[in-house]
Amino acid sequence: MRLLLVEDDNHVAAALSAVLARHGFDVTHARSGEEALRALVPEGDGFGVVLLDLGLPDQDGYEVCGKIRKRTSTPVIMVTARSDVRSRIHGLNLGADDYVVKPYDTGELLARIHAVSRRTVHEEATGGAGGTETGLRLGPVRIELSTRQVTVNGSVVQLTRKEFDLLALLAQRPGVVFRREQIISEVWRTSWEGTGRTLEVHVASLRAKLRMPALIETVRGVGYRLVAPTA
Repeated sequence: MRLLLVEDDNHVAAALSAVLARHGFDVTHARSGEEALRALVPEGDGFGVVLLDLGLPDQDGYEVCGKIRKRTSTPVIMVTARSDVRSRIHGLNLGADDYVVKPYDTGELLARIHAVSRRTVHEEATGGAGGTETGLRLGPVRIELSTRQVTVNGSVVQLTRKEFDLLALLAQRPGVVFRREQIISEVWRTSWEGTGRTLEVHVASLRAKLRMPALIETVRGVGYRLVAPTA
């Protein structure tokens, strides 16, 4: 898999590139946001994953993430020292697919890279959530599975791929509790327990974007369920 590593620290990039190379990745190193954007222009979707450090010297990392998402659908994993949920949600809203928080374990990073790449391959093979032409309506919320579009009261809500898959999964059986392990398996296509925190962030992001905090209910110690709105 070709991987674009966006990291301004040459020592960190060299060490990480060596680890990634040992695991079969073909790494291209960009030292700034501008270099990253230039690398993506001719290559299009040639990269399997973009690993984006938010602490760049020339541009705000979040801004670079947004520009990348406008140019390509290649999965983006943010690398950040910010551990607060609000910062993570902001990155996901801009189109990032996942994140890792510094200092991170190399095994965790590799697991997240493989998870987003597996999900992307699956979506390309099936055409997205279930590959069906049907839609789901839950009060003011309309979920078009074929076009992967969500509207609330007729207004389009921009969701990331994982946010859409999570919402579509819960919406297929309103009122039914989905275990955390089941959600992680079906949306992230992994059984890795470290994905649990990522799930929480995506649920929080969905609640905020849809402006319906009561739509997804947390069932403590079990998982989540979608509460169908009455109007």
